[in-house]
Amino acid sequence: TFKGLLERYPDRVNPALYRAYLTRLEIEPAEDEEDLILQLARLDREERERVDFFPDVRNVQEWDGWATLARAEYELGVIEEMGFPGYLLIVQDYINWAKDRGISVGPGRGSAAGSLVAYAIRITNIDPLEFGLLFERFLNPARVSMPDIDTDFSDVRRDEVIDYVRERYGEDKVAQIATFGTLASKAALKDVARVYGLEYKRAEQLAKLIPTVFGKPLPLAQAMEQIPELKAAMRQDETVREVLEIAQRLEGLNRHASVHAAGVVIADEPLTDLVPLMRDTRGDGVVTQYDMGSVEALGLLKMDFLGLRTLSFLDEARRIVKESAGVELDYDRLPLDDPKTFEMLSRGDTKGVFQLEGTGMTNTVKAFKPERLHDIIAIVSLYRPGPMDNIPTYLRRRHGQEPVSYAEFPHAAEMLEPILAETYGIPVYQEQIMQIASAVAGYTLGEADLLRRAMGKKKVEELKAHRDRFITGAEKRGVPPDEASRIFDLLEAFANYGFNKSHAAAYSLISYQTAYVKAHFPVEFMAALLTVERRNSDKVAEYIRDAEAGGIHVLPPDINRSGADFRVVGREILFGLSAVKNVGEGAVESILAEREKGGPYKSLPDFLRRVDLHHVNKRALESLIKAGAFDAFGERGQMLDAMEGLLKWAAAEQQKAAGGLTGLFDDGLTEPPLPETAPLEEVIRLRFEKEALGIYVTGHPLEHYPGLAEAATCQVTELPRWYEQNSGSKSRVRVLLAGMVEQIVRRSTRSGGMMARFNLADASGALEVVVFGRAYDRVMT
Repeated sequence: TFKGLLERYPDRVNPALYRAYLTRLEIEPAEDEEDLILQLARLDREERERVDFFPDVRNVQEWDGWATLARAEYELGVIEEMGFPGYLLIVQDYINWAKDRGISVGPGRGSAAGSLVAYAIRITNIDPLEFGLLFERFLNPARVSMPDIDTDFSDVRRDEVIDYVRERYGEDKVAQIATFGTLASKAALKDVARVYGLEYKRAEQLAKLIPTVFGKPLPLAQAMEQIPELKAAMRQDETVREVLEIAQRLEGLNRHASVHAAGVVIADEPLTDLVPLMRDTRGDGVVTQYDMGSVEALGLLKMDFLGLRTLSFLDEARRIVKESAGVELDYDRLPLDDPKTFEMLSRGDTKGVFQLEGTGMTNTVKAFKPERLHDIIAIVSLYRPGPMDNIPTYLRRRHGQEPVSYAEFPHAAEMLEPILAETYGIPVYQEQIMQIASAVAGYTLGEADLLRRAMGKKKVEELKAHRDRFITGAEKRGVPPDEASRIFDLLEAFANYGFNKSHAAAYSLISYQTAYVKAHFPVEFMAALLTVERRNSDKVAEYIRDAEAGGIHVLPPDINRSGADFRVVGREILFGLSAVKNVGEGAVESILAEREKGGPYKSLPDFLRRVDLHHVNKRALESLIKAGAFDAFGERGQMLDAMEGLLKWAAAEQQKAAGGLTGLFDDGLTEPPLPETAPLEEVIRLRFEKEALGIYVTGHPLEHYPGLAEAATCQVTELPRWYEQNSGSKSRVRVLLAGMVEQIVRRSTRSGGMMARFNLADASGALEVVVFGRAYDRVMT
């Protein structure tokens, strides 16, 4: 801790300060810096308890050297008293092991970011003093409970950290935690249908009739009541009726065991003595047979190792920036007041920025016009159900359109103002509840955390006792009972919505880092984003449209220029081979390895003769042709027609080579020519391209329907701006749009009717459309 403080705060914490500290304790300090650090680390509890010359850490306004050391001493005392030094040492061990090996670790998650000790020993990477974060939100001396430090790692390398923990603490003492999947309505239906011998196609048809609501399939009871097609199927087919009735009885039961996404348990003795274990689905890892709740109830030490894709994105962005621009990005040393980054955010250019993308959030960011990291923390804390209601007032006060006033609390105003100043008089963070209770009513911060918990859980008896105590404590500080009661009401109303500032601060730092990369390296940013999301064709399509809108051109894959991932070429982005559908890792590795070994491919037959056809199979080859990867060798339609014959020819050539029948006259090898067939129609070529890449890259089908685009009122992505400029005082205006209907999803409504949701796409992008009632009936019939 002391060594960490020296590194984190060189401007205020130094050896001279520590020597003065030891001298006050009447301990002769060592002269050598390393010995001094060891001497400080060995201070026992009695010596620490003799410290009575530090300021009260609750009321510190300026964190100078003495105040910083006081906070560290206070935290160390609590950690030691609660018996958790070992816990923090284990966490810092695997986190620092990961950092030292280049595995990206998040700056913090949850309440741990409020600990100065955690910051000093590199568990977290955001300064709790600068951002006003509270230790008691993490460890409360008034409530003994297990600490909970969840850690984000790059989702690509998270398993390396878990493997290290197994090796470090013993294979028999470390296990991941089980989770149990239950039978949802669709799964129950399909499982029962299989037992009843119902055709697979029929079972799929029935399952697709069940709508998905907020990411979950509608329960069978509601689906059978609301979906006309299901009702008809039950009336017409007795087997279907039985299947649905049995499935309804099975719905919600445990179906299978799997491995929890994050939970790991560590024990100081063999886990076989404590919990039942099993092998994971791969057969090489150990998993508890108890779920997370049961493991915690047993008192076992549980850690959460989470994989965060944004960290993998930042790694990829760093690699691409170095490769393309020759700049080595160090995210820990980025300036946190970069004007270019905040100007970009203020324009609403937030696509791909962690936590800040999405139409509603983008509009909020534009309205905020953030100027510092504190503003991003406030945005992500306010943009949630409940606190969102305060955003208009917050913005008016932020932009000087409305004064910040504490007139409702005249006697407590001086106590409230320092706490609520950064949020313009509006409580936003849970920590502010604690600070107000401390300042107004004399609670310790630990006691104030208990108050916050009681308010959040609405414990009536506890709240009554707290109200009495709050009013009494406030009265001693000159606040009349009626005013104190109103303050208590304010805190109680807010407690349900307040956000953990420690978590918001840590995650806002990641948001800022991603925004910084986008502001300074937009092409590299987009290439990294596309690479990380390459398996999600919808996201790839969305980000490519955004790139094109920003003047960044995305090129189709090229078999001789593309790598596995998206690559920056000049100021353009070249599609990666691994982003082509049906082209697996083995195929990509085979293509790139042979290209490295034998040089560029000269033709489609040359390609097929050289690559491993077990990996680059017919399906992968077809997708590569449709994607345009072989455009340098011929027309796509010709190559698709020749594909079958060329594969047979290449297989025969490889067989001959394996038997030693080629070599002497290999230079004179005659390649079969491509057939003389008519080229693909443009609309079909584009459809094939979208099949392979998930997006139209070299054109759009609407371009081949003359007059259609011109008949539209505006392009789909221009609709919000068009409406703002042309609607005037009208809430409803008639608009004609032209586009391709994609991704249709049907759902039932609360009134028992049906609705549909789909994307309408043109060359500019896509817009989500919702159809209800009579419009739905007209469109669907």
